[in-house]
Amino acid sequence: MKASAKSQKKLEPANMEALGRAAECLRTVAHPVRIRMIQLLLNGRYTVGEIALDCNVPDNVASEHLRLMQRCGLFTSQREGRKVYYEVAKPHLEDLVTCIESEFMK
Repeated sequence: MKASAKSQKKLEPANMEALGRAAECLRTVAHPVRIRMIQLLLNGRYTVGEIALDCNVPDNVASEHLRLMQRCGLFTSQREGRKVYYEVAKPHLEDLVTCIESEFMK
């Protein structure tokens, strides 16, 4: 069934560079531990140790996952003394997690 001309959204020409960056970040997020980290950090800021404990992975593994997502600009970190706290840099990640939870975690 064809959509009416009025309801069709006019698409801009493809920006393949931007789509490539988006695909890279989506590939980075596409891991169960990383999705869990996003869920956790949407609820507050946490240290690597706290995140590792929640995700049941060693601290060094949690650090590597966090580093990859921070490189995509999804998280920020702040050092306080000897501890580094991570938090979500992109609030729209909540929409992504809501979509994942409603589709796969019913």
